[in-house]
Amino acid sequence: MADSEHFVKLYDKKGNLTLVCLSAELWAKISAKTEPLITRALGLEEVVRPEPMKEWEDFIRNWDFRFPVETNVQCLNCGASSANWAEDPKKPFRLKSAQLGGLVVFDCAHCGATVRKKHFKDHSCFEFTAKKIA
Repeated sequence: MADSEHFVKLYDKKGNLTLVCLSAELWAKISAKTEPLITRALGLEEVVRPEPMKEWEDFIRNWDFRFPVETNVQCLNCGASSANWAEDPKKPFRLKSAQLGGLVVFDCAHCGATVRKKHFKDHSCFEFTAKKIA
């Protein structure tokens, strides 16, 4: 491919290709298709593990709190909420872990915060840790 005003190849002193520059106009046209390819080629894609639903089911099966099972989740960081995280078609929260001791942890799809729902004998409460921006 020949260089143009939208695509320029840069070489080192030995003639080895070291960099390819794209114009903003060209990048705007191709970025949606090329960014996922670049991310995959560099090994930067995030590994998405399945939600630990067995842990959640074990938690519910062993429920011994003084109030009924609650499926509501809310993010105190961005205000996102769901009356039933497991059945919400928008999937605003993703289960990260559920422990028999009462700690259930979610990731917020809106802001990336980690949301913890702590179950005590007679009530539950929410805490969050905002996503760190590098």
